Amino acid sequence: MTMTGAVRDAQANTERPRTIAALARLHPYVKGSYTRLILGIIDAIAGAIVALSIPVVLSWIVDGPLTTNDPNQIFPAVGLIAGLGVLEAILVALRRWLVLKPGTHVDGAMRADIHNHLQRLPVSFHDKWQSGQLLSRAMSDVSTVRRWLSFGFVMLTVNVITLLIGFTMLFVWNPVLGSVFTLCALPMFYFGIRFDLRYRKLSRSGQDQAGDVATAVEESVHGIRVLKSFGRSAYAIDNFTDRATRLRATELVKGKASGTLALSLTALQAFAYATSLLVGIYLASTGAISVGTLFAFFTTVAVLRWPIDSIGFLMQLTIDARNALDRFFDVMNVPVRVREADNPVSLPAASGALVFDNVHFRFDDAGETRAATTPDLLRGVNLEVRPGETMALVGLTGCGKTTLTALTTRLYDVTGGRILIDGVDIRDVRLEELRTRVSMAFEDATLFSTTVRENVLLGRPDLANPVDEMTRERAETLLAQAIDIAQAEFVYQLPDGLETKIGEEGLSLSGGQRQRLALARAIVTQPAVLVLDDPLSALDVTTEQLVEAALRRVLATTTALIVAHRPSTVMLADRVALLHDGVIADVGTHTELLARSALYRHVISSESDEPRILENVDDERELDVATGVDELRAVDHHDLDSDRDEVVAP
Repeated sequence: MTMTGAVRDAQANTERPRTIAALARLHPYVKGSYTRLILGIIDAIAGAIVALSIPVVLSWIVDGPLTTNDPNQIFPAVGLIAGLGVLEAILVALRRWLVLKPGTHVDGAMRADIHNHLQRLPVSFHDKWQSGQLLSRAMSDVSTVRRWLSFGFVMLTVNVITLLIGFTMLFVWNPVLGSVFTLCALPMFYFGIRFDLRYRKLSRSGQDQAGDVATAVEESVHGIRVLKSFGRSAYAIDNFTDRATRLRATELVKGKASGTLALSLTALQAFAYATSLLVGIYLASTGAISVGTLFAFFTTVAVLRWPIDSIGFLMQLTIDARNALDRFFDVMNVPVRVREADNPVSLPAASGALVFDNVHFRFDDAGETRAATTPDLLRGVNLEVRPGETMALVGLTGCGKTTLTALTTRLYDVTGGRILIDGVDIRDVRLEELRTRVSMAFEDATLFSTTVRENVLLGRPDLANPVDEMTRERAETLLAQAIDIAQAEFVYQLPDGLETKIGEEGLSLSGGQRQRLALARAIVTQPAVLVLDDPLSALDVTTEQLVEAALRRVLATTTALIVAHRPSTVMLADRVALLHDGVIADVGTHTELLARSALYRHVISSESDEPRILENVDDERELDVATGVDELRAVDHHDLDSDRDEVVAP
């Protein structure tokens, strides 16, 4: 399914503005380019007038010089027609120069806006919308709007004016012939209206299905390892083929509708031309009009052929552009729920006290709540993490641990209660400052298609491009420390070391390597609060132990909230918070909770069911403690690392 049914139902049921009003939404993007567009339209109208003036000259030639056979008049007249043709060509070139630049500016501005808006929208929006649909809106739909603005809008305006002038000239040449041609052409309006009503739905359907195809390609490429490992390439091909077939069927229907309109307009135009010709010949034979007038009339009709023939294409382009704008604004009109405070305040000097005060949260249809009757996922979380303390968060799968950590950086916003850092509600803090003071590392480590250095320094733009030697040295020092703590020294063995470009989403690296780089990325920001969502899950036992030992140097001076899915991760913590049924059921040390909480013993035992390779007696003893055996910790983690004084400055 390419987009949730709720999204499409909402789009289908939303009353959209009429075409003119819909296209008028381009105003904010075009307002700086109106001068060039207006000049382009004036230029195009001038070109049309030049083209329509040629029949006037031809009428004079036929009734004048050709009748008198005076070469002194024929050659200047031919030269005049040639000059008018050259002038028309120059005006066409000038029109294109004038109107192409505004289109590219609008294209760039719209792409930048939708990208920036997607960055501001909460994670809940991206949980629902598929990337292929968003990509098609940011790319193909914006390109459709650009083509319409640079060509469709200008030519539609010019052709309407040309037709008005041209039909007026037909009546001037001869009212009878003008009336005959106009009456024969009137059914064109009927076919045009019928086409508009039918093509509008087909166009929107085709654009949505194109997004579905883009999604199928994106998903199959992103999941290529899974598809290959399970031998399901045929499934991906069938899925893509099914969506592409539906798109092909829609495009064929669209093509048939466009072809039917083109056939109707061409047939009506030919019928009008033939009927007018018969009437014109009769009038000329009776002397009611001159041969020159008849010649000029049909030359004018020939000039009007392109404006008439282009009606179908321009209508099609206009409808496509209107639907493209609808799809573009489907995204742009989604409200930014996680908003900056009207009067933001700064966090005090970093101590890192983190408090969850009666925090409630639920999901919806628009992203942050499913329905008013749906119970909260978090329904009154109260938890205090003291400055410099490491708090492990444990609970059964699906209890809301990851969601709770995501609230700390406002990836989602609480639906009730508040989260405080050093006594300040995080909703009152500028997002940039908040996300500088709180750093996160996720279990699903995502990297970008750039160098190792740029990936690790992603959260430190001030160090990513150092401007002086001091900054460069500081960047190298922090980078080396973060890589050392995360046990990510493997980066130095890559072909170009820190300058090695990794593949899309880091898939050229192993899962454990990606997690270690993501952990280094979180550490290098030197946050006051470090939030880790089971960042060691993909590591082998030996590497995990090394990372844990090194992490204690960071955690000694940093407030940390760690989602723990493995008992070994719990051993990093000063205290443990047990999340159950949407609330914090208990808080204490690992030993205290083992002694007094049956629920905690159940959670820990369920977490420790995973196989683990034991390399020595210490590992075995630690596992016994983690699984609830009645012993104290083998080693107090506060005294475990003799290098704890080698801390990364907060």
